[in-house]
Amino acid sequence: MKQLKLILLVLCLFPKDIFAQSKTTKTEHVVLITLDGLRWQELFRGADSLLVDDTGMVEKGGSLVHEFWHPDPSIRRAVLFPFVWNTLAQQGQLYGNRSYGAKVDTQNKLWFSYPGYNELLTGSADDVHIRSNDKVNNPNKTFLEYLNQDPAYRNKVMAFGSWDVFPYIINEGRSGIPVNAGVDVATGVSLSETEKLLNRLQKEIRGPWESVRLDPFTHHYALEALQKQKPKILYIAYGETDDWAHDGRYDEYLRSAKQTDAYLKEVWETLQADPFYRDKTTMLITVDHGRGITKESWKSHGADIPEAGQVWLLAIGPDTPALGEIKKEGQWFSSMLPRTIFRILGLDYPEAKAADVLSGIISKPSVN
Repeated sequence: MKQLKLILLVLCLFPKDIFAQSKTTKTEHVVLITLDGLRWQELFRGADSLLVDDTGMVEKGGSLVHEFWHPDPSIRRAVLFPFVWNTLAQQGQLYGNRSYGAKVDTQNKLWFSYPGYNELLTGSADDVHIRSNDKVNNPNKTFLEYLNQDPAYRNKVMAFGSWDVFPYIINEGRSGIPVNAGVDVATGVSLSETEKLLNRLQKEIRGPWESVRLDPFTHHYALEALQKQKPKILYIAYGETDDWAHDGRYDEYLRSAKQTDAYLKEVWETLQADPFYRDKTTMLITVDHGRGITKESWKSHGADIPEAGQVWLLAIGPDTPALGEIKKEGQWFSSMLPRTIFRILGLDYPEAKAADVLSGIISKPSVN
């Protein structure tokens, strides 16, 4: 009897989850979305006057002027990102307009994809071990992996990406997180008709790149999982904007950006229409790196292009005050995301070297 009482006492004292703190937030679920290589310049200013009618970067001269140009940048950006500016930025917070001194940067100094994703997913830069885009398993644990270790989130964490390196960035084997990326298809014994169709179409519709699939596949695989499997933590990584930019196709870069805006709308409206997610989900949107600002450097990024470390961040959810576009001077970093996400969930991030919380996006910051 004494042993039974002791066991019951231990169970009562044992924390509900391994990273728990006193929860004061409403958020129970998080959706993180990244848009590979999308510059802050297009997000905050719309189509670039330097590139919008360059005959070397558009298939048909004048087409982008008709489609995306307006002399007023506030109108121009809303043409390119209607959902971001008419809904997300009004109901949430948007950081990174350097015209106001609101700076968001990466802390890594390499300024390309793997180092960027490692930083925003783990909470710190690792320029020693992460120095290429090679398919090498990440030695660092992402916030996704830490959450998947928590009983409250175990087997409720999923990731979808267009780039085929994501299984290595997230370290799928070690973390136990299912990562559908590259040319991966949906698997399982109870595939929906949508998943079966996506599997077939992905084999039949070939994109222009070997390592990156077209974003519609990433988007619809993720959307189907959101509706069917109800993950508590979802990561979606779109990739087309970066690859069209590398190809020097400003027309396709802008069109992919606008299409992604429509995808953001569909994800957010799906969340808001589902009682499981509605008013209990925070959505965060950001980017892995920036790009250059000249006609040539715009196509690329990396340590030799000073502007390539300039990024941006958007947050919307039940715990984020609707402050809109942040127009005050400040310095924020991609690495702030993991600890911020944990704080929004009412948890303490276990990685000591990770960057601090971006407390402005949380209405009632908790005390450590």
